[in-house]
Amino acid sequence: MILSARVNTFGQDLLRRHGERVHKIALDAGFTCPNRDGTKGRGGCSFCNNVSFSPGANTRLGLAAQIAKARHAIAKRTRAKKFIAYFQAYTNTYDKVEALEALYREALKEPDMVGLAVGTRPDCVSSDVLDLLDHFRDQGLEVWLELGLQSAFDKTLERVKRGHTFAEYRTTAIAARQRGIPVCTHLIVGLPGETEAHCHATLDTVLETGVDGLKLHPLHVVKHTLLAHQWRKGDYAPLSRKEYIAMAANLIERTPANIVYHRVTATAARDVLLAPAWCAEKWNVLNGIEIELRRRGTRQGNRAGTPFMNNEELRHAA
Repeated sequence: MILSARVNTFGQDLLRRHGERVHKIALDAGFTCPNRDGTKGRGGCSFCNNVSFSPGANTRLGLAAQIAKARHAIAKRTRAKKFIAYFQAYTNTYDKVEALEALYREALKEPDMVGLAVGTRPDCVSSDVLDLLDHFRDQGLEVWLELGLQSAFDKTLERVKRGHTFAEYRTTAIAARQRGIPVCTHLIVGLPGETEAHCHATLDTVLETGVDGLKLHPLHVVKHTLLAHQWRKGDYAPLSRKEYIAMAANLIERTPANIVYHRVTATAARDVLLAPAWCAEKWNVLNGIEIELRRRGTRQGNRAGTPFMNNEELRHAA
């Protein structure tokens, strides 16, 4: 079972363009977030315990040590010899541009680094940051700007305490792509108050804005979050594995084939995961998505441009 036979995956896209395996190395450079330090809020998004999103990173180690540790682990699994420095934990553009440049350069000077991926919020990307990323692209490096959007609905963003709006995302995404910087947008499936129609409306809105890559995440409940409190009270019920697989397959079918899927599921470590339990089983979910697409006899792009039910009213509310 090979997911890339039915989905335009990032790994296969890199293999085609670089002629060999290229692997991302997740890094924690010690950033914080304006939604945690009081600038926009305290405590972060309702679902956010960053350990669940970057369990392999360790800010107590320097960047070189993190890269060396990851390189050793990757060598055992895939034997990749080229790497992309992925600044993942928290908001990786949330500092002065001079400080950002120093950190990015520190990672890029490591052997076999061919690129840079920067995870951030859409309200924390200045024109100076875009100029910096564009500068690295001019040097022939692979560069991706990863924007955590999650939903195109401002009511949802407010409900989960994101601290930014869809308009801010649109402005940043357009500005980045006008410079030729590829944008990968993160979307969460199963957010409180949303149905599958909301997810499809978000996808349509993101595609209309312009995007180069996507990441799908099932919403999972982890320790020390507001969402965990809501879940314990019975105010939030996560999706079942079957529900998520069907929804992910529907979204993939409606995504144009040229869009690169960097991820179609997400996991959390068992020591922080509360629910659903299946979010600790990455390969089980990936295989399930491939099996579902194969059962349907379909693949990414087969339903691109086809409306999902009657979501026009939802889309215009985004």
